[in-house]
Amino acid sequence: MYIAAAAALAGIAAMVVAGLAGGALREQVIPGLGDAGTLTRWGLPVARFTMEAGGTLTVGVLLGAAVLLPTTRGTLDPQAVRYLRGASWIAAVWAAGAGATLIFTVSDILGVPADRVVSGGELSSYVGQLPQGTALMFVVLIAAMIALLARTEATPGAAAGLLVVSIIALLPPPLTGHSSASPNHELAISALAMHITALAPWVGGLLLLVWHAAHGGDHLGVAAARFSRMALWCYIAVGGSGAANVVSRLPDPSLLYTTDYGRLVLVKVALFTILGIFGYLHRGRTLPALMAHSPKGYARRAVIRPPWAFVRLAGVEVIVMTATLGVAVALARTAPPASTVDEDPVTSVIGFPMPPPITFARLATMWRPDLFFAVLVVVLGGLYAAGVTRLLRRGDAWPVGRTIAWALGLVTIVAVTMTGVATYSPVLFSTHMIQHMVLSMLSPILLVLGAPVTLALRALKPAAIRGDRGPREWLTIILHSRAMRIIGHPATATVIFIGSTYLVYFTPLFGYLMRAHVGHLVMLVHFLVAGSLFFWVLIGVDPTPRKLPYLARMLLLFVTMPFHAFFGLALMNLGRPLALGWYTALRRPWGASILSDQHTGGSIAWAFGEIPTFIVLVAMVFQWFAEDRRLARRLERNADRAEAAQADDELSDYNAYLASLDKRSKESQD
Repeated sequence: MYIAAAAALAGIAAMVVAGLAGGALREQVIPGLGDAGTLTRWGLPVARFTMEAGGTLTVGVLLGAAVLLPTTRGTLDPQAVRYLRGASWIAAVWAAGAGATLIFTVSDILGVPADRVVSGGELSSYVGQLPQGTALMFVVLIAAMIALLARTEATPGAAAGLLVVSIIALLPPPLTGHSSASPNHELAISALAMHITALAPWVGGLLLLVWHAAHGGDHLGVAAARFSRMALWCYIAVGGSGAANVVSRLPDPSLLYTTDYGRLVLVKVALFTILGIFGYLHRGRTLPALMAHSPKGYARRAVIRPPWAFVRLAGVEVIVMTATLGVAVALARTAPPASTVDEDPVTSVIGFPMPPPITFARLATMWRPDLFFAVLVVVLGGLYAAGVTRLLRRGDAWPVGRTIAWALGLVTIVAVTMTGVATYSPVLFSTHMIQHMVLSMLSPILLVLGAPVTLALRALKPAAIRGDRGPREWLTIILHSRAMRIIGHPATATVIFIGSTYLVYFTPLFGYLMRAHVGHLVMLVHFLVAGSLFFWVLIGVDPTPRKLPYLARMLLLFVTMPFHAFFGLALMNLGRPLALGWYTALRRPWGASILSDQHTGGSIAWAFGEIPTFIVLVAMVFQWFAEDRRLARRLERNADRAEAAQADDELSDYNAYLASLDKRSKESQD
């Protein structure tokens, strides 16, 4: 309890000091302009700190219940159930903090006192019109839902699901802040999303671990070891994403020490470095001491009394963490230095100047690396390589063709998300359609032929204790879950694959998604996931909830592909441009007209369908042939066994006949 109070005071003190130093809490009132008042000036950072601390604590408590503490025969440990119930109360505080942040934010933007915002109609109009209001209302609703469900659910699957939802709910408010207005908002938004996704489990998990240790919780050795492995990767991700975020907002290094924003960044970097030292000390000293008290790692009580050495070190680390969180809140309220470069309207919209007229050479050379897809490709490639390496070291074989298919799939993702294709896709519908076709109809084919799930099931080790859930067990549970049976049904996968394409482009949704980098990322990821789901059903090597006969697969393929041809023809014959407001705002000074470029995109969609159809047919024929050969060999083995059994029976009968003759001979002699 003392550590929690000290951590809260440290966070608030750091937020106040940083807010005063950065100017967020010492704003001057300009005569003639509206003033939100002292309550809003101080209440907004406090409410935001409460919201972010509540969200982080919710993630940490759910992480402890679902991941850090071991399960017993597939059920939550009693201590984990108590943490799940505690998450309900913390999520309620999170929702209240988000609601207060919403009220104070409206007051701050409109320049009116908070009581007038509550009594008037400004709040409802703000929520519907501005992204920040929608994002905060989303957090209020999701946090309230977590608070309700955490009181009624008590299964590992429910705890894991609430954990995922809580991490997602942390993202909308910061992604609609300074990052969305940054000159290089592509890098800023991707970096910030990665930063929050890695920071919340790290900070929240450590807070939960300190509480667990101070109160003599069970399985402390196991929980600390699991958190330590996760915290190392979180620390790397937080450091890398934080550096990318600083680069996107402070292109000149001199701004780090000449501006209030830059100096706060240096303070945060210093605190982050201290946290790295604490992590090193944990891995080198306290964690081995904890595990020494619990040789098997799964003893009911890891230690007899609270490990005060661990509690003291981790408690100080928690205080430094909350101080860092307070600085981060103040940093979010501090405006970054204005860009000294004259920003044209196109740069303010897409994050970079209008590219020159498109050519094949520029498509190949004008690379625009995207942090999100770069990390995605590196992580997927690294995990696959690690799985193959583990199998080979164990002496098991893995088909080279699957590895090549996986590598080519990642190469195709790079080819359309980080090259000139990515540079021109925001300004040309035809180039965007190349992205769509590759990510939904070429990359997924190669990825599913790589059989990543089968590799993971073979490479991952089972949990040390029966009934516990490690990565392999969670993967198996997901594959056999009711949700996966629904999503992986051929009819569902086909509807998602075809229907979502028509839904995106023939409704206002396409124009809405193109207006923000987050929306564009969501659209591209959806194409990749929907395509992977559909081709997993058709030609996937990995286990599926429902295995279709090959004739049914071919029929499904030939029924589906015409819908893509119809989609291309519809685009080619449309008399009005899609997302007209978006493309008109860009004012592209070269190339074909908006409508003509859209017709070109339709022709690309119409012609591209032949390529995946041919690849899928070839793969399906080879798989069918290989399965027939396996079936023939199995039948031959069964026939050989039957013949051997029959021969054994005949030999046994003959031996029995000889034995009866010998018996008769002996009886006649007697």
